[in-house]
Amino acid sequence: MRIHPIARRSLLVPAVGLALAAAMTACSSGSSSSAGASASATTSSAAPASASATASPSVAASSPAASGSAAAIATIKKNWETFLNGKTPAATKIGLVQDGQKFAAVLRAAAANPQGQTASASVKSVTLTSPTQAQVVYTILVSGTPMLQGQKGVAVYENGTWKVSVSSFCALAALQNGGKAPAGCS
Repeated sequence: MRIHPIARRSLLVPAVGLALAAAMTACSSGSSSSAGASASATTSSAAPASASATASPSVAASSPAASGSAAAIATIKKNWETFLNGKTPAATKIGLVQDGQKFAAVLRAAAANPQGQTASASVKSVTLTSPTQAQVVYTILVSGTPMLQGQKGVAVYENGTWKVSVSSFCALAALQNGGKAPAGCS
């Protein structure tokens, strides 16, 4: 069944809002206009998705380069999927976003929204672009249905943990709030 583009958009906006509410609890979307991922060094099945609501941030070795690219990719994938899971507690999400304390109030408010509990994400690929940065391609799902596919974001290595970058978090937050990013976004 083919849905008319306008009808599809009207169905997508509320669903995206729910996904973003969960994503704000788990916010991560890189901006869709992020630099393109290179075709080399990508993976889509490096590690199983973390569905645990009590998952703690995965920590790579003391140096991201020391952890090896496969281990770094698996950690990035797990951390992004944990961050974007609507059931992950705000405290965990704060630890999985760059400068997370800056966004603690936003993440806690989003976690209180019961509609956001149905959101999750599936990381399709991770490309290491430097020892401390990676391109992430992912899909946001609501109740298991893909809503935002092929989103691009950036992971950063901060304080021993691979995290969702501020730019990725702010892009999703702005999308949810009609183009207005929360305080702390530049």
